[in-house]
Amino acid sequence: MNAIKGSCNCKAVRFEFKVNSNAIYVCHCSICRRATGANGVAVMIASKTDFKWSSGMGYIKTWQKPEHDWVCSFCTECGSSLPGENDEQRMYIPAGLVSNEYLQGISVTHHLWVESKACWDKIGDDGKQHLKSIV
Repeated sequence: MNAIKGSCNCKAVRFEFKVNSNAIYVCHCSICRRATGANGVAVMIASKTDFKWSSGMGYIKTWQKPEHDWVCSFCTECGSSLPGENDEQRMYIPAGLVSNEYLQGISVTHHLWVESKACWDKIGDDGKQHLKSIV
C-alpha cells in the first residue's frame, strides 16, 4: 500500500495517508452542505495510524458546531477544508485535496445521509445510498 499525498489549495498544509479501500464516501447532510457550499463532501477514510501531517500544522484551524460533536478543519492561509477526526480510530480526508494521480481506480461507493440531501441534489452514480451514516 503506497502513501497517498494531499494538500490544501495553497499547499501550506500537506499530509499523507494509506487506505485499505478504494471507497469515496459522499455525505449529503445539511452540516456538510453548509461547510462546503455544495451538495455535501466527498471523503476517504483512513485509520489514524495510517495518516500523518507532512507540513503546515500551524496553518490548521478547527471549528466546532455549537452544541454538537461536528468539527471541521481548514487552512488559515487559503481556507481549504482539511482532513479531520472521523472518530477515535479514523480520519476523514476530503477527496478534493488529493490529486488524480492517486485516485485512479477509486470511486464513490457510498452516499451518506441521503434522507437529508438538498432537494436539488441528484445522485447519478452507482454508489450505494444510505439514509444515515455508515462510517
